[in-house]
Amino acid sequence: MLHALALACLAVAQEGQRRPPNVVVLVADDLGWRDLGCTGSSFYHTPNLDRLAREGTRFETAYAAAPVCSPSRAALMTGKAPARLDTTDWFGASRKGALLPAPYVNHLPLEEVTLAEALREAGYETAFLGKWHLGGDGFLPQDQGFQQNIGGCEWGAPHKGYFAPWSLPGYDDSEVPKGTHLTQHLTDRAVGFIEAQASAGDAPFLCWLSYYVVHTPLQAPEELRAPYEAARAALAYTDAERWGTEGARKARLVQDHATYAGMVAALDQSVGRVLDALDRLGLAEDTIVVFTSDNGGLSTSEGHPTSNLPARAGKGWLYEGGLRVPMIWRGPGVPAGARALDPAIGMDVYPTLLELCGLAARPSQHVDGASLAPVFAGAPLAPRALHFHYPHYGNQGGAPSTAVRVGDQKLVHWYEDGRTELFDLARDFGEAIDLAALLPERAVALARVHDTWLHEVAAKLPVPNPEFKP
Repeated sequence: MLHALALACLAVAQEGQRRPPNVVVLVADDLGWRDLGCTGSSFYHTPNLDRLAREGTRFETAYAAAPVCSPSRAALMTGKAPARLDTTDWFGASRKGALLPAPYVNHLPLEEVTLAEALREAGYETAFLGKWHLGGDGFLPQDQGFQQNIGGCEWGAPHKGYFAPWSLPGYDDSEVPKGTHLTQHLTDRAVGFIEAQASAGDAPFLCWLSYYVVHTPLQAPEELRAPYEAARAALAYTDAERWGTEGARKARLVQDHATYAGMVAALDQSVGRVLDALDRLGLAEDTIVVFTSDNGGLSTSEGHPTSNLPARAGKGWLYEGGLRVPMIWRGPGVPAGARALDPAIGMDVYPTLLELCGLAARPSQHVDGASLAPVFAGAPLAPRALHFHYPHYGNQGGAPSTAVRVGDQKLVHWYEDGRTELFDLARDFGEAIDLAALLPERAVALARVHDTWLHEVAAKLPVPNPEFKP
């Protein structure tokens, strides 16, 4: 009798000690904040991402840590700002101009405790799939806490194209049918990993699916592209309606690029397959899903495939179009159908996942991130400044610059000519009206806040280029 009672008590105790939730992180490449139906696009169709938003919480004011990929991806992995890590440009960049850009580290430092390493310590099975671009040999996903690495290498894009064979360094695609789209293949492997973990059933898992889409080269399966060709023709924009300028660059003002739309559709279908797999395997209620992008949409270069309006500019710029990204959370403890107004940034993913998984915080690691869990509980985040530092020349026309947002006000400083701009995002989301001359005291106050932060993180600055000839 006593033995039976003990067994019953043990069963009750085990029932009350549910294992930590699984984690699925989905990171798109170059996807703009307005490239989803749920964020305002009327040209791209994203039913699966819209479903994710309905079933979870969407942050309406979410930022990447940087306007280009490697820095923002390093921030997601570490919870630290790129300026603190000295990973401020995409790895491999070397553009110069009137200034020599700040030096940067071209790999994710091994001494950082990545989110994958933190979850491994807690018993998680971990897999990375897709775009890495955080270092080559010795600095690959398997060196940074992931037990499996499927397609992650030093490349920032599939240089051989999206249709197999891809010839990704370190990845054998010899048995993949010729012409298979890379997004489809990575999704197959992600679903396979999730199925294997569901079958094993003895440990929580982290599946980090890091898409190469919608990065160039602009290639989409024909069956996904073709419907958008007809939709584009029906819109019949004139060149004057389609094109504007940002600095010296041509900028797309409307969303009507059929191939890009097909790439967005491929991304959306992949997200749908992952969500369906979680449903089919009975894992949806025990899995946290995070979706975001590594920087704003590409609008001023390399095919100009999307528009971020009403946000200004795009990838490679510190204006809102280069920094604003979609961010959606779903899972246990996350309200469904909610819209969060608190500004969020890439570094917040690390501490938020730790808290939602019931794991101890690592404040010395995610020093620049804040847990978003209070937002899910209905409480506002503490006010904070959001800092951005891009002391480089971007492929997309941006120049060395640095920025800070405090409340609704944002300061952008340009290193080449020393120009400072001040914007009120609540009244001027498109950053068209520079208030620096009208509100000089406010501009100085924000500059002091930002300068203090730059000093704190030991941010590297650009210097004059003695070989520059105008």
